[in-house]
Amino acid sequence: MPSGSKTSRRRPARAVNAISLLVQDHRKVKRLLSSLDRTTERAGSRREALLKEVETEIKMHTQIEEEIFYPAYKAAVRKPDGHLYFEALEEHHLVDIVLPEIKSTTVESEEFSAKAKVLKDLIDHHAEEEESQMFPKARRAIGDEKLRELGRQMQERKMQLQAGLLTRAVRTAGAAFETVMDQVTKKKRAA
Repeated sequence: MPSGSKTSRRRPARAVNAISLLVQDHRKVKRLLSSLDRTTERAGSRREALLKEVETEIKMHTQIEEEIFYPAYKAAVRKPDGHLYFEALEEHHLVDIVLPEIKSTTVESEEFSAKAKVLKDLIDHHAEEEESQMFPKARRAIGDEKLRELGRQMQERKMQLQAGLLTRAVRTAGAAFETVMDQVTKKKRAA
């Protein structure tokens, strides 16, 4: 190899443990909800964009928790600690009720602000309970090695979910483009 050339050595991706991944998600969603909370009725398009991002992040987070982390938690902890599993599922259910309510509300209204605040409070409570109660119990019951494996599975699943969202966005954009092109073609023929 010639002197001065650099070798490309890739380090293997460091396995993120499941709890760290979930805490990162909590922080991201809480930041988005705080931004949404600071908007005013005049910021309709900003509210719509933030709400869409919040919804996407919550749905992915909820799915990886319910498919991968919660079952591992429930299987690993003692029966008295299992109540946190059921509470977490119910909190997800409440978020599933509130999100469509917010989406059906006019973004320029005070009602939107109130519903967004309720969603923020639900998420804050949920994240706090998981981080202060569920995750410490999970750390002890599941162990570091298994948490890293769960983190790998969760990252992989999240990438699949993101790819699915991207595919749908491309299809939607493609369909919109075709509609516009059809209209342009029709106008040219009519002219």
